[in-house]
Amino acid sequence: MRFASAAPALDRLRRLLPGLWLGGLLALALIAAPALFALLDRPCAGRAAARLFAVEAQASLLLGGALGLLEQRRAAAGSGPRISAELLMALGALFCTLLGHHALQPMLEAARDGQGRWSFAALHGASAALFGLKTVLVAALAWRASRADA
Repeated sequence: MRFASAAPALDRLRRLLPGLWLGGLLALALIAAPALFALLDRPCAGRAAARLFAVEAQASLLLGGALGLLEQRRAAAGSGPRISAELLMALGALFCTLLGHHALQPMLEAARDGQGRWSFAALHGASAALFGLKTVLVAALAWRASRADA
């Protein structure tokens, strides 16, 4: 009986989290990172931005995982398909986070020191593209979660 009473709260959480996640991504990309580069010298701003994006990656793993679990719970309750578009978007955003932060970030650090196969600019571009794709996926997830019939 307790699980049934938790269902409306979990559904509200499933609808709220994508919007919060999107707000964090947009604030970081449109406010925090540009402000760092406007106020600090380039190397210091780069280190500060790298730290902010590392925190964002951990938050994205947490939020993406939570949303994936909430979508699976929704499917298990019979309220949606087993593999929904929302689940695929959350998994896609998680993939972008894992690839962008946990795979490319060490390569970026090596490229900054003049090591590795690819240039810093190429890796930075790939990382920015993955962040952009993640933002689009989370925006679509937030849009779908905000629908009245979702």
